[in-house]
Amino acid sequence: MNHIVAILRSILFYPVFYGVSALLVVASVLAIPFGRSRLRHVVATWGVWHHWCVTHLLGIAIIQEGVIPDEPVLIAVKHESYFEAIDMPRLFGFPAVFAKKELFAIPGWGFSAKVYGLIPVARDGGARALRTMISTARARIAEGRPIVLFPEGTRVVHGDKPPLQSGFAGIYKLLGLPVVPVAVNSGPLYHRIIKQSGTITYRVGETIPAGLKRAEVEARVHEALNALN
Repeated sequence: MNHIVAILRSILFYPVFYGVSALLVVASVLAIPFGRSRLRHVVATWGVWHHWCVTHLLGIAIIQEGVIPDEPVLIAVKHESYFEAIDMPRLFGFPAVFAKKELFAIPGWGFSAKVYGLIPVARDGGARALRTMISTARARIAEGRPIVLFPEGTRVVHGDKPPLQSGFAGIYKLLGLPVVPVAVNSGPLYHRIIKQSGTITYRVGETIPAGLKRAEVEARVHEALNALN
């Protein structure tokens, strides 16, 4: 019976969430000439809409343990599904997120993402690409925005504990910001065609100060990201 309910919930979720999302992409492009504040409002609406669909259509409760500091910090988030990627604007307000450069080629969405202030990541771009990323990130920090990245580099199966991507330590060092690690256990419920009801938890770890040695910061962030495994 529970499996049938899950199927019905998912059948309802996909057209409702993604149908409205397509309209919001159009709205985001139309909002750009009126200023970033209008675009920010549309993006925030998308995050709230996703949250509503997840909680009301899929029957997933979302809880947060701990508080994100209200200042520019480097936020390192566990990545198990698209759930947390879509939830970033709702969770952090106006985040500047490191995102794969390929995503910016998506019609409409990519243009809006660039204007909104996401940070393109060219994984094979070498030193020049890294300098561009850091320059862009510093500009976002100057705006008072939190910087968000997924230091594992891609989605991972719940329970897996891969090492952090090598670029994380470089970004940490060059930006000179404290790190706030955030664990999330979305994979078992959300990263599947037939999504399951239950509870997704964000667990905010202890703020890690800037200026630590690479081995220490990587070890502390890795441990905190996997706190819910």
